[in-house]
Amino acid sequence: MNNLDILANAFEYIEQHLREDIKTEDVAAACYCSKSKLEKIFRYINHNGVHHYIVRRRMMVAAKMIVANPETGLLEVALSCGYSTNESFTRAFRSVWNCNPSDFRSNDHFTELYPRRYPPRQDGGIFNMRVNLDISELYETFRQRKDCYFVCCDIKRLVPINEISHKAGDLAILESLKRMQEAAGDEDIVFRIGGDEFVMLTNSEDIKYAEDVMERIRSYNGQPIVFEDKEIPLSLHIAVVKFEGDKNIKYRDLFEQLHTAILESRK
Repeated sequence: MNNLDILANAFEYIEQHLREDIKTEDVAAACYCSKSKLEKIFRYINHNGVHHYIVRRRMMVAAKMIVANPETGLLEVALSCGYSTNESFTRAFRSVWNCNPSDFRSNDHFTELYPRRYPPRQDGGIFNMRVNLDISELYETFRQRKDCYFVCCDIKRLVPINEISHKAGDLAILESLKRMQEAAGDEDIVFRIGGDEFVMLTNSEDIKYAEDVMERIRSYNGQPIVFEDKEIPLSLHIAVVKFEGDKNIKYRDLFEQLHTAILESRK
């Protein structure tokens, strides 16, 4: 079994057992490889270990439950996500969302911050090492809003922030999301399409609306995040784009155009 097959099987196993108390050893056994080999593959592709990925995917499930079912008790959410106590669940939740689960209920613009991942794609013998994320749940919304504008954002110089600490990098990602959410209208949807790349699908066919959103996000550029009493300036590249294609939006074509818009915004 090659490394990409191992990675694909690992992602699939994790999704199927996400609500159970799974460990790295369990994932490795399901992939018929050693724990050390699985960790090496994960860190090469994800830049983080297996446990890191599992926790973030679990906290995505938890966040969805908290927002979609506000009447559900937090202990019930914790148990559903493989945690036996509120305390251990709250620690894990704070490590991902930087707030307590009870505070998250007021999140008006929930987004797939840590969607399911897929292995790198191979095109004509060449590997595309771009982060492949699953946001297929939004595909029908893309079709319904085929003439609406997207606002694309990319964190400037995330690598130096990650070099300070991956926790600082996670904080930068959360802050970027927050800035986009605060600039979004009630019906706009913010989602993640890469490691440090985000997109807002507006519910407007008016480019002026999208440009106003872009300027609101840009107004935050330069404002710092604070990590361990250190201020780290944070800015985003921003672009506005509309999908160029026929009415039957192809998932892959849409992603290519959004990534191209982000690349253009960096120039």
